[in-house]
Amino acid sequence: MKNLKHTIGLIFLSLTLGTAFGYAPRNKEEINNSGIEKFLIDKKDKDNNTVKIALLLDTSNSMDGLINQAKAQLWDIVNQFSYAKCGNGHRPNLQIALYQYGNDGLSSREGYIQQVIGFSSDLDEISEKLFSLSTNGGEEYCGEVIQTSLRQLDWGKNPDNLKMIFIAGNEPFTQGKLNYRDAVTNAREKEIIVNTIFCGNYQQGINTDWKKGATLTGGEYMAIDHNKQIVHINTPYDDVIIKLNSKLNSTYISYGAMGSAKLELQARQDNNAMELEEAVAVKRAVSKSSGMYKNSSWDLIDA
Repeated sequence: MKNLKHTIGLIFLSLTLGTAFGYAPRNKEEINNSGIEKFLIDKKDKDNNTVKIALLLDTSNSMDGLINQAKAQLWDIVNQFSYAKCGNGHRPNLQIALYQYGNDGLSSREGYIQQVIGFSSDLDEISEKLFSLSTNGGEEYCGEVIQTSLRQLDWGKNPDNLKMIFIAGNEPFTQGKLNYRDAVTNAREKEIIVNTIFCGNYQQGINTDWKKGATLTGGEYMAIDHNKQIVHINTPYDDVIIKLNSKLNSTYISYGAMGSAKLELQARQDNNAMELEEAVAVKRAVSKSSGMYKNSSWDLIDA
């Protein structure tokens, strides 16, 4: 089990900010043979097929590139999981939570930390929260934001669930009153894997304990150039997919108190993706056509 979680951690980490590592999209056959598939193939209980991911993003000054990459790669993450199939035919449940830290606009009493959204499968809402983030100078306390996510989020006690934290930033991992070793030890006791992404030189991240923060829980450490331009490969089908996405939107039948607002949110996130880059809009459209895009709380067809 530990080795399989280790493999999935690598896959997800490469997707989180895939273009920063020069990630090349894989075909469907390769994805089906990945660690995700191996982890889920023997699961017979649908409730156990849950992957919980907490993204902890540094939103201090100079981190605009990191936020833009996170916005762009969200749909790659969703599409990766949409290919995974469990032994009983069910797809995994993907829940994502989002924190920002190191921002002067946040409360100093809270350690410049904010839960932007708790664990959610509402992809439109997650996208909206990502696009709401802005950077501002501040103090980056890695140990404290990890500990806060452990305390505030409902991680559950099911040992078969895959639970991971991904923390990204560019200041020493040792900053703050709370020792990061205590925080990652608490994560390990809860069977939560901590993966670290240092935005800068690889060796500098090692020297400032970003690697230790990951390895203490069996997680992975990587360093990226967060200001590297996102590169997407256009295909002849992009325009067709975008047109089909508009037709797909017309198939939703809203109901209840949230229906109208959720339809507007859906359209707003389509626009956000398109404004970021056409290729991002294509990836979002693919995600919307998959079983990972669930709207049963407001769409009559899904319900």
